[in-house]
Amino acid sequence: MISPILKLENVWKIYPLGKTQVEALKGINLEIMPGEFLCFMGPSGSGKSTLLNLIGCLDFPTKGKIFLKGKDISQLSENELALLRGKTIGFVFQEFNLFPNFTALENVSLPMIFQGVPKKERIKRARELLEAVQLKDKISRKILELSGGERQRVAIARALANDPEILIADEPTGNLDSLTGKKIMEILTQFHQRERKTIVLVTHDPQIAGYAQKIIYIRDGKLKTEN
Repeated sequence: MISPILKLENVWKIYPLGKTQVEALKGINLEIMPGEFLCFMGPSGSGKSTLLNLIGCLDFPTKGKIFLKGKDISQLSENELALLRGKTIGFVFQEFNLFPNFTALENVSLPMIFQGVPKKERIKRARELLEAVQLKDKISRKILELSGGERQRVAIARALANDPEILIADEPTGNLDSLTGKKIMEILTQFHQRERKTIVLVTHDPQIAGYAQKIIYIRDGKLKTEN
């Protein structure tokens, strides 16, 4: 029997706001299986970003439990969690979050440094990933010299640097025109199909959501699933 790669059990996230409390997430139960491609959609303030931070193990729930590869993240030390997250999860952000004065190759190599990958191996893998996202001729270009679509492709390559099992993409096409956004989604879909990566996507765009196998709607901190 296949176990979920990520599991949320009765997860709540509550923020204090003066004398009141804001319930951002309310009793979330969710299982993400290996190889799934799912998308979260919902209006602004629905809890998408909060949920994504929890799925990415960047934050802890107020109540409930989160299991990453069967391990309760609340029982791990900060270093243990950072190591497990670094090996298991890759992140792609709307704002790219790249180092502008570094080359594409240097940006993609960076996450591998923190995992102790030898330099020769880092460079080899970074080159392969940049070729896979169709940037073979831009490997030595600084990020400042690249277009928005090219920067996002570098960001995808960087997210895949440590060969994570889960790729989390937060509005990955939000700052791009529709044609470039389509290219980015085609690259993500290819990685999903070819390498069976688990992809968790957040978007406002129904066309982008259409690439996913499963769409999960979030409203007022609660989930509703549509296949």
